[in-house]
Amino acid sequence: MGAKKIGVLTGGGDCPGLNAVIRGVVRKGVQEYGYDFVGFRDGWRGPLEGDTVPLDIPAVRGILPRGGTILGSSRTNPFTVENGVRRIKENLAKHEVDSLIAIGGEDTLGVAARLTDEFGVPVVGVPKTIDNDLSATDYTFGFDTAVGIATEAIDRLHTTAESHMRVLVVEVMGRHAGWIALHSGLAGGANVILVPEQRFDVDQVCAWVTSRFKASYAPIVVVAEGAMPKDGEMVLKDGTQDSFGHVRLSGVGEWLAKEIEGRTGKEARTTVLGHVQRGGTPSAFDRWLATRFGLHAIDAVRDGDFGKMVALRGTDIVRVPIAEATAKLKTVDPALYKEVGIFFG
Repeated sequence: MGAKKIGVLTGGGDCPGLNAVIRGVVRKGVQEYGYDFVGFRDGWRGPLEGDTVPLDIPAVRGILPRGGTILGSSRTNPFTVENGVRRIKENLAKHEVDSLIAIGGEDTLGVAARLTDEFGVPVVGVPKTIDNDLSATDYTFGFDTAVGIATEAIDRLHTTAESHMRVLVVEVMGRHAGWIALHSGLAGGANVILVPEQRFDVDQVCAWVTSRFKASYAPIVVVAEGAMPKDGEMVLKDGTQDSFGHVRLSGVGEWLAKEIEGRTGKEARTTVLGHVQRGGTPSAFDRWLATRFGLHAIDAVRDGDFGKMVALRGTDIVRVPIAEATAKLKTVDPALYKEVGIFFG
């Protein structure tokens, strides 16, 4: 029998640090264990359609500082495709792939958990999301980079806000968890931070804005895309859904700016950071964490420890069941949100 062959895929939204994981997996897998690798293109679409790229040490040279993923990504859900599981199994057999390493967030890993637990496909998971909302790991790679980009944007917006004495609303990513808003808002000296976990009172936001102007400063309001007013609903870009049933968010910043302007009489502008937060060069921390995740993921494959996800606990990398890791989101603790509230207004 030849060397073991491992398939690698990256699913969901792209994220700084994905290439560092791929590099860590391949370098250790080839050098230490003599494994062969194949990359599957565009998340779960790759194994569904048998779309592969060669993955060896030359293929991963120079990719450490690159954002995005050399394997491509998509939000394909094989459980919404006819005969999806059968097609995946057939393509793995055709390419002589013994097991898979799936790098992704709750949706990609949710598929991985079902494939292992219900259909016997051997998968090891690596947690990826800039939202930092997977409960089993202290941090996900990509989060630190996203917070750094958002903080730099807030720093820049302070000067233009004060030059024109206007309100600047900064909309950051965060569908159900406000970690990016909380961290970047605090680091960037925002005067109001609004997160999905706590419905906000528009009148209170306007009061904070007004008090800031009284102190001769121009306020910065940081709002997560999933934040909602007490007496309203989530603001959607449109009603379309992806294959995992998620609607497209964005618009709460624009809506809030209009409300603030109408109620306070102060000019308000919105900046939507959007995909800027997850593009470009990963931070040193994200390269470090992603590389370690890759090294430990290939160890889990060697140990035959499938259905598990690598996770950061303190400074240790541990393994946890994928199903447990994706069962509930890690959201901002009300006590932590209250802690930063001292800076509001």
